[in-house]
Amino acid sequence: MSAPLLAVRDLRVEFPSRSGAGQPLAVVRDVSFTLEAGEMVGLVGESGSGKSVTALSIVGLVPSPGRIAAGSVSLQGQELVGLSDRALQPVRGGRIGLIFQEPMTALNPVLSVGFQITEAVRAHRAMSRKAARAEAARLLDLVAIPDARRRLDDYPHQLSGGQRQRVMIAIALAGEPDLLLADEPTTALDVTVQAQILELLLRLKEELGLAVMLITHDLAVVAETCSRVMVMYAGEMVETAPVGALFDHPAHPYSRGLLRALPHLGHPAPRGHLPSIPGQVPAPGELPPGCPFTPRCGEAMAVCSQGAAPLVPVGEGHQARCFLHVGEAAP
Repeated sequence: MSAPLLAVRDLRVEFPSRSGAGQPLAVVRDVSFTLEAGEMVGLVGESGSGKSVTALSIVGLVPSPGRIAAGSVSLQGQELVGLSDRALQPVRGGRIGLIFQEPMTALNPVLSVGFQITEAVRAHRAMSRKAARAEAARLLDLVAIPDARRRLDDYPHQLSGGQRQRVMIAIALAGEPDLLLADEPTTALDVTVQAQILELLLRLKEELGLAVMLITHDLAVVAETCSRVMVMYAGEMVETAPVGALFDHPAHPYSRGLLRALPHLGHPAPRGHLPSIPGQVPAPGELPPGCPFTPRCGEAMAVCSQGAAPLVPVGEGHQARCFLHVGEAAP
């Protein structure tokens, strides 16, 4: 079998303790997954679960003073962990395109969008400025911005939120990537524009054969767009599954809690309130012993606070990190 497009194995990302003298804080622990060419996979979890740090680790952009302490990130068989910034330059924005959450902060407000796309094209492809500008117009047209050639000279503040996000996608495509990392690409947009951006990502995936890792806190978005889903909690991957399997048979209590919190047509929540998971994601330096979800879990057993739960198979292509699925740990 050929190697996957992206393979992440036993990834661990650490930051120094607040005092600088204690043990480092592991914000991502033992994370492993693969992405195949042309597939769209969702990475889901609450704020603080480690989703964005995982994505930044792939391209060696963990914010200082954090570092990748262990593990492997392989792109088409090439190991990326340990490469210098110079060696990673063709990967960042080239082989891997990045789409950020808030385009108004990611785009330079004093440069035209055409200039910014043109510079991204020239950074990764040998083109004259004239040819790169023509390519920038083509990319704006590809992401469905009307009258693309005229809009090249617009500045970010002259565009709507949805148009700015389309410009970010055009920049991500400038290096002809194989993989897009999309970090909450629809969070700041209204519902109608969210749907348009998701439809655009799906179309680009099909037309260009891209793999997409969609980072989100919204399971409804994953249900509409992805073939597989990975659920993170407190720096760990707690469940991975085909999307249909996760929605039909969620195996981890955290996944079940997320799904219960989704609104359902025809089944209004009592007194207008949706169920919620009590408590909050623990900070990296305040993890409880054993499974980090134990204090919030309605199905916790004594063994859950005694050691780390293993990631066990619960179905075809479906794994969960939970003692409920370990025979010898049954109550």
